[in-house]
Amino acid sequence: MRVLVVDDFATMRKIIKNVLKQINIDNTVEAENGKQALQTLKNDSVDLIISDWIMPEMTGIEFLRACKEDPVIKNIPFIMVTAEAQKDSVVEAIKGGVDNYVVKPFTPEKLQAAIEKARARVAQ
Repeated sequence: MRVLVVDDFATMRKIIKNVLKQINIDNTVEAENGKQALQTLKNDSVDLIISDWIMPEMTGIEFLRACKEDPVIKNIPFIMVTAEAQKDSVVEAIKGGVDNYVVKPFTPEKLQAAIEKARARVAQ
């Protein structure tokens, strides 16, 4: 499985990649924001997107909407990973088509469960 990790902080991308390695996923590609991630998706095939919410240039929710509007990439499972745990934010992400939502900080087990649920949801 190839995973696109989108976060404006390099340290957080590294943390997510390390957590993915703990659950035996080590094929990753990175982007600093939604705009860069969309460009990456044009050139690279991925099986899962894990994106932060708050980023410059294009927020995670804007990136999510752009992905879900694109017929080529709309079915890639999309997980939002963020410190935004407010109910309104969760509802907005669900309305935007997010496949799962993980609140920071998270454990490898929580991320693995979110990945499994997101992939199962998309497979339906």
